Amino acid sequence: MTDALPCRCDTGKPYDACCGRFHAGRPAPTAVALMRSRYSAFALRDADYLLDTWHPDTRPDHLDLDVDTTWTGLRIDATSEGKAWDTEGTVTFTADFSSPEGPGQLRVVSRFLFEDRWYYLDGTY
Repeated sequence: MTDALPCRCDTGKPYDACCGRFHAGRPAPTAVALMRSRYSAFALRDADYLLDTWHPDTRPDHLDLDVDTTWTGLRIDATSEGKAWDTEGTVTFTADFSSPEGPGQLRVVSRFLFEDRWYYLDGTY
């Protein structure tokens, strides 16, 4: 992607000024920023970034991303904590997708931990 294209996480910002900087190695400053960057990574099928930002206690050994699923939109529904000074945070979001079976939505409550940086811990669907 280039800086002229909008970021997949629906902020309206250019990719390079939004999730692209996190995909390039800059740590996400908040749980919401990490969640948005992970959504973009799913949309871009960047399994390495997803695994790298997954907490070591819950991270799978590998990740197979469904090539038939296209992520089409993101809405942040609620947040709790997850700011730069917090050690944990929760982000509730709805992600729209299309698949061979048709369009759908995925609603998730995701938990994040800050240790040396923010990590995705787990989610409830």
